[in-house]
Amino acid sequence: MTLDALQKEIDQWIQNTGNGYFDVLTNMSVLMEEVGELARVVSRKYGEQIAKEGENLNFEDELADILWVIICIANSKDVNLTKALHENILKKTKRDANRFKKLENIEKKNCD
Repeated sequence: MTLDALQKEIDQWIQNTGNGYFDVLTNMSVLMEEVGELARVVSRKYGEQIAKEGENLNFEDELADILWVIICIANSKDVNLTKALHENILKKTKRDANRFKKLENIEKKNCD
């Protein structure tokens, strides 16, 4: 499924099932909440914390929740995520064309 299709599907859900989009400040708070839930999963599955009895540690579901909220923010602000992501990739490609090659050279010097 493409980003465009996801944006349309979520918009349809919001229009038909939800109660409209939250304002951007509310959605930012919801996004931070979802990122925190992902952090909880990561700290318990991959870090030193131990899960509580019965605690749901669904990495994939938490990532999907984050993507959902990002798409809601984009939709509410008429942002085409496909276009924005392509432009972002071009920006990073131009900006970082030699950046990591320099890092490799530094690491090689430090190993010698």
